[in-house]
Amino acid sequence: MTSFTQYIVQRLIAALVTLIGISLIVFLLIRMLPGDPARIIAGLLASEEDVQEIRIWMGLDRPLPVQYAMFFSRLVRGDLGVSARTKEPVMREIMARLPATMKLAVISMTIAASLGVLSGILAAYHRNSILDFFISVSTLFGISMPVYWLGLMLIVLFAVRLHWLPAAGSESPKSYILPSFTLAAFSIALVARMTRSSMLEVLGEDYVRTARAKGLRESVVLFRHALRNALIPVVTVIGLQFGALLGGAVLTETVFGWPGMGQLLVDSIFARDYPMVQGIVLVFSFMLILVNLLVDILYAYIDPRIHYG
Repeated sequence: MTSFTQYIVQRLIAALVTLIGISLIVFLLIRMLPGDPARIIAGLLASEEDVQEIRIWMGLDRPLPVQYAMFFSRLVRGDLGVSARTKEPVMREIMARLPATMKLAVISMTIAASLGVLSGILAAYHRNSILDFFISVSTLFGISMPVYWLGLMLIVLFAVRLHWLPAAGSESPKSYILPSFTLAAFSIALVARMTRSSMLEVLGEDYVRTARAKGLRESVVLFRHALRNALIPVVTVIGLQFGALLGGAVLTETVFGWPGMGQLLVDSIFARDYPMVQGIVLVFSFMLILVNLLVDILYAYIDPRIHYG
């Protein structure tokens, strides 16, 4: 087994341990919330017998260790339980909503990576210019603006006032524009700032000056020599921002009425649907861990000097 394969195996084991820890933390935190979920599900007018029946059906009458053991045994088999609100399998409902969230996240991440890297390169290349100042101020606004506020402002401008784009839903390609840019705004700003900082360090290195002294085109110097060596911290930020996109999707999907996992999570929290909340958080966690693993693998492709021992 090569050192790289050993590293992948170690990361997979660490990911499994992390998921187990997350499942335990989520399980305990949800049950620390005030209120009786059985009473909430049954309704205020339900009899005590009905409430007790729901409590037994959900396993809430058993000790916490037994409840977690039951939950974990189902989790190992790929069974996330049954929704207390809809009585449908949790996995089925998540899989029905997952494509909408993934489309939004992938489009937003593509926009963030493309515009962020390009803006950072331009700002670094034209350092201390008007363009650099404009990009720096724009990134400051992008980092400072809350997702829900930006989403509402875009709806007011482009949907209510100008009538150019739909305010909610996902029926047409135009429906992706507002939520995608809303979700990508923070990531664009962060990636642009990191790219600018990393490029400024690389552009001052000897090998960049040597490449220019050889008479290479400026585009070759920038993208083949400078950018590739500046990408390691940028790729790290992009990978971490995927987790931020999943978190931001909860607010974005709520603002735009997007039929994804974020909206499902909000509805499940208000309904105190324990199995659904646990399932969504675990799926989000798995996706984030998987992206971080892919980022680690991508390091070796970007920089051949990286070795895994």
